[in-house]
Amino acid sequence: MDVTLGTILGFLAAGIAVVPAGFGSSKGVGLVGRAGAGVITEDPDKFGPILVLQAIPGTQGIYGFLTALMIMVRMGVLGGNVASLTTYQGILFILASLPVAFVCWISALYQAQVAAAGVSVVAKRPEEMGKAVILAAMVETYAVLALLASLLLVFSIRV
Repeated sequence: MDVTLGTILGFLAAGIAVVPAGFGSSKGVGLVGRAGAGVITEDPDKFGPILVLQAIPGTQGIYGFLTALMIMVRMGVLGGNVASLTTYQGILFILASLPVAFVCWISALYQAQVAAAGVSVVAKRPEEMGKAVILAAMVETYAVLALLASLLLVFSIRV
């Protein structure tokens, strides 16, 4: 394999896609988990609904990972023949990773705040669980749009 600056930038792009999104998700899942722990202490039967709310902010990390995986597929990393990218191609991969990196990072944090508020709803009115999930899922829309934008950009780069 010829290690070029472009190839190094391609690997950097994969890291850029996964790290901020993963950071946002891990922080978000932790925030909702902390909010849910008190409720579960009082009523252990509410563990299931709270677990659903806690899992929701974790999806953004998955979107970052999926984008990084697609970058690596396009670079030939998983096939064993890593492409020798030009600097221009490497920069394009970095630019393609930015929507998922930043939108997923921020949306995971905001989604966690909504899901944590949903924990309060479940604590007082468990029959309203569906509404709490819908409110948290609305934030997901923008993470999904960022994922689609990043993937469309990744697949538009000629390697």
